[in-house]
Formats: sequence, structure tokens, C-alpha cells
Amino acid sequence: MAELFCGPGGLALGALAASDAVKGYGIKPIWANDIDSDTCDTYALNVHGGKNSSVVCAPVQELDFNDVPDFDGLSFGFPCNDFSLVGEQKGTKGKFGPLYSYGVKAIKAKNPKWFVAENVGGLQSANEGKAFKKILNDLQVAGKGYRLSVHLYKFEQYGVPQKRHRIIIVGLRNDLGLEYKIPAPTTPDPKDYKTAKQAITIPPISIDMGHHELTKQSQGVIERLKHIPPGQNAWYEGIPKKHRLNVKGAKLSQIYKRLHPDEPSYTITGSGGGGTHGYHWKEHRALTNRERARIQTFPDSFKFCGTKESVRKQIGMAVPPDGAQHIFEALLKTFAGIEYDWIEPKFSEEDINILLKKAS
Repeated sequence: MAELFCGPGGLALGALAASDAVKGYGIKPIWANDIDSDTCDTYALNVHGGKNSSVVCAPVQELDFNDVPDFDGLSFGFPCNDFSLVGEQKGTKGKFGPLYSYGVKAIKAKNPKWFVAENVGGLQSANEGKAFKKILNDLQVAGKGYRLSVHLYKFEQYGVPQKRHRIIIVGLRNDLGLEYKIPAPTTPDPKDYKTAKQAITIPPISIDMGHHELTKQSQGVIERLKHIPPGQNAWYEGIPKKHRLNVKGAKLSQIYKRLHPDEPSYTITGSGGGGTHGYHWKEHRALTNRERARIQTFPDSFKFCGTKESVRKQIGMAVPPDGAQHIFEALLKTFAGIEYDWIEPKFSEEDINILLKKAS
């Protein structure tokens, strides 16, 4: 497997775990690419045993896909900045939106048997849906052509202690004659969702564990948090006037939002400044990076490289390994001819074809 925009290795960890679960079939990471040096070091350390030569740390625009090692599979979580519902949704017209095209170029150059592409749920609506249609069309006709499976995964339904919703596009090369089906949720009932408290406290995190250093909070932030109940944010009506933020709008935002101990976490992000780091449901503080990593389902043995702020960004930008594992397990079982429980996709093949006809 090759990987573009690899991040710290969430997809790769999921693929490796899936390989352990499906006997006789597996995925071996061969090489990866990212632009951030700390991220590249993290990926190399945890996925390639510290072999940095397996990670090309450079802008994806500089890669010549005819010169890279051959690969049977490609995964790429292309940058989501221009597709997020929180941003301006510039889609393919933005700085980051067109980067998906390098996944298309890699597919054209190597014709892998499969690919897995990941992005935010807002991908559906960016540019009034035009960006989504363009991306699906380009992926469908890339190289020898691919049969697409497109679904909006709600990772809390797959054992991840976080309400993280992502579009996953799985492509199988047409000449293989295979169909990828969406793996059925493992925890479809909200009563069975793994909670933020369970993720952070079971087992307890030792004081000396890596990436568990506390963030120093100003007294003003501490006083504000004292008045915010679990699950509420900086616009909670019970906050005294002197501790409220002097900002208009954004009342549904995650700014100074506390986790609710009995629910999955809200989405952990890698961008943003103070007030967006995720906040403990009881203690008057931001989450530590290790707590954030737990919510993203990275194992405690996983070591991140770089500064505290760099690690925070890496964690927030990653795909939860436990969620990715279910996607790759279904992929391997498809190749192995092993039956598994599945559900109808968010976008059926008929839906995709209608979308693409409208786009043409």
C-alpha cells in the first residue's frame, strides 16, 4: 500500500490491524508521502520502524508517480480544509481542494487494484455539490476505471469514542469483477457507543505516559470553565457576563466545549487556537495530547514526533485507526471471498451514476 497525505498513520494502523484479523490476506505499507516533517517522522517511526526513507517528505506536487515503487493499493485522506462545513467550502476552487487530483494521478500511473480515499462529510455539498461530482467522476475513470463504493461513515457506530463523520470512497478496479460492500456498524445502538470517559479513563493514563503533559490554563479560562457544564460550550447561558466571550455568533461551535462523560467526544480537530483544544468534562482544563490520542483510538504505545502543538495537530488530522480497521477488513474479505455483515451505502451505484450524468 502507498499513501498520500499520510498524516501520522491512522489509516496505516487500521490497515495493519485488519491484516492481523483476516488470515491469509494482508496489506503491507510500502511508502508514504506528507509535507510536514514532524508528521513524516511520526509515520516512519510507528509504521516503518523508524525507516525514514520509506516516507517521502515533500509537497505532493513534486512527486513523479512514474518513479515511485509499484503498489497494489493506495490510500489518501486528501486535505479537507476546503470541504469542511465549518469553513468557506471553496471546494476544488480553494488552495487545498485540488490536491485530490494527485491521488488520481497516482492511480493513473500505477493502476492499483484498489484505493481508499477519505474526506469530511462536507465534501458532499462544497461548491453546491459540484466538487463531489467532479471528484467521483475523476476517480471512476482514472486508469483502467474503478467501481466506486461511497459512504458517510459515522465512526461512533464502529466503536470509536468520537462523533466523527467522514466520506470514504473505496474503488475496486473494474477488471477484477469485485464489489465492496459497506461493513455493518459494530455499535449501531447509541446505548452501546463508547464514551469519552471510557476512552480516557479505562485504563487510567499514568502521569508519566508520553504526550500527557497538561496545558497551562489562564485564570480567566479556568473561571469560565467552572460555569460550563459537561457537553456545553462558551455560549452556555449560565456563564456570568464577565466570563463570557465577546464574540458574535458561533453558538453551536466547539469553543471551550466540555466533553460529556456519558457520550462519545465531539470531533477532535487539529486546527484552531485556544478554546478549540477539547475540554475535560470535570477538570477545568484542556485535554492532554494523550487523551486526544485515546479519543482518536491511537494505542498508548504510539509515539508522536515534534512539539506539543505539532502533536496536537497531527492527532486532530488523523483518521481513527479503529474506524479504518473495519473499512480495510471489509476490503480484505472482499478479495478473500469471505462473507461479512454489510449495509446499504449512503450513495448507491445508481445515485453515483445519476450524480455523474448531471455533472457531464
